[in-house]
Amino acid sequence: MKFSFRPTEGAFYELFTRAAQNLVKGTELLNELALPGVDVQSVSERLTEVEHDSDQITHELYKKINSTFITPFDREDIYRLGSLLDDVMDHLEAVGDLLYLYGLTELPALPRELHEMVTVLDQQAKLTADAMPRLKSMKDLEEYWIECNRLENEGDRINRQLLVRLFSGEYDALTVLKMKEVADELEAACDAFEHVANTVETIAVKES
Repeated sequence: MKFSFRPTEGAFYELFTRAAQNLVKGTELLNELALPGVDVQSVSERLTEVEHDSDQITHELYKKINSTFITPFDREDIYRLGSLLDDVMDHLEAVGDLLYLYGLTELPALPRELHEMVTVLDQQAKLTADAMPRLKSMKDLEEYWIECNRLENEGDRINRQLLVRLFSGEYDALTVLKMKEVADELEAACDAFEHVANTVETIAVKES
């Protein structure tokens, strides 16, 4: 029988779960941008509100680390996981900001690949939100990080197709520059989800 001298401190898992649920809210808001007649400014403002809430969750997590004598797993891993979840939210907010500030949703149509990237991010967000509560038991997590990594590879493929479209001559040079910046943030968000999954794998291996 395996004995553990570490407490099952529920507050940490609750904060991770709340942070991941905010990522689902973020990708759902980005999906709204594909709807006809959408109020892009409203979407951008709501994304900012979710991002601010995520910042608050991260601050709560850091305070909890500093005020807890014995943590459920390594402090460095808790800090890293919280920081990486916050990074994802920052990238999602940046996508909404750029689409609004650059007026890109006023184009006749955004590239199909851009919407496909948001779909991949939405899948990664839901996987992550489902996985966070399972950190408490460290069970049934392998499928999560394998699928999240697969989706990151899918995101890379879509991003390459998006770049091909952007440089095909379909859009004017200024629009290409603007959409390339959006594409970079989408790719960064996809990569950041993978970093979260890799960190969860590292934690699970250490605790097994």
